[in-house]
This record gives sequence, C-alpha cells and structure tokens, in this order.
Amino acid sequence: MRGELEKYLNEFGKSVVKQSRTRLSKSKKNDSKKLYNSLSYDLNVSKNSFSLSFNMEDYGTFIDKGVKGVGGTKANGERWEQKKVTNNSYKYKTRKPPIKALDKWSVRKGIAPRDKNGKFLSRKSVLFAISNSIFHTGLETTNFFSKPFENAFKKLPDIIIEKFGLDLDDFLDFTT
Repeated sequence: MRGELEKYLNEFGKSVVKQSRTRLSKSKKNDSKKLYNSLSYDLNVSKNSFSLSFNMEDYGTFIDKGVKGVGGTKANGERWEQKKVTNNSYKYKTRKPPIKALDKWSVRKGIAPRDKNGKFLSRKSVLFAISNSIFHTGLETTNFFSKPFENAFKKLPDIIIEKFGLDLDDFLDFTT
C-alpha cells in the first residue's frame, strides 16, 4: 500500500503544480515568473503516515483567494468598483499595498503615464495611484491553485481518502 500511496500522491502533487502554473499563466498573473517558479510540492511517506505540502511565494495566497478592497468614493464623486472576491479571509482595512512591491511590476508592464502637457508623471506618484486603486478595488480571486487542488483531490482513489480520513477543506488548509 505504501508504494501505491506514494505513486498516487506524487501524481496528485505533479497535477496540482502543473495545472496551477497553467491557470496562473492563463490569468495573466505570471509577469515575473517568480510565483510560477516557486510552485512545488514536498511528499514524505512513512509506514503509518504521510505528509504532503505545497510551496509558493507568500503572496501567492492573495493572488489565489483575492483581497477585498475597501470601496468608497473617488475624489470626483464616483464610487470605486470593487473586484470580485469569493472569500472573506483577506481584506484591506487601513494599510495600502506597499509601493515598493509595485515598482518592478510597473516597469515590466510599461506603465509610464503622461500629464496633460505630455510630460511623464513621476514614478512615485504613479505607484501611489496604483496602490490607492488596489486598496479601494481589491485583488480579484483567481483560484489558480485552489481549483487544480480540488480537481486533483476528486481524482484520488476513494480508498486513500477513506483510509486516511481526508477531508478536502482540511487537507487544503493543512497542505497550504
């Protein structure tokens, strides 16, 4: 049973990582490849137990689950349109996303807006505006990791799930 369990769990881990990478790329959240390259899994199987953990950059959880924005009203009186977030785990309250984290991203994206006279805006002011927008609108849920995990979990043989008493939600929380 140990060899069979190891085989199934390796297939499970490989499938989750492969599908997560595919979904990450398709959702266009793969600019620096840092998150993509950090996706991996560790499996240890012993006689009476096993441990399986998935690894990714810390911010991957926010990309997967999304972050609810604070909403509010813009200076011109319009309401901020919040992104679709399907969880209540993460939400902005008082602190905005750090400008430092957005700097290299804005360069990769080629974000360099100009003012009315055609002069480039300072990078600092652009990053502040992006941070402010994310704070109010949030980060949309992508489920780039959660969906592949759930799909692969459903494909695990029933005997493994029964023998180890695995529950999808508990297993997902524990492995991440």
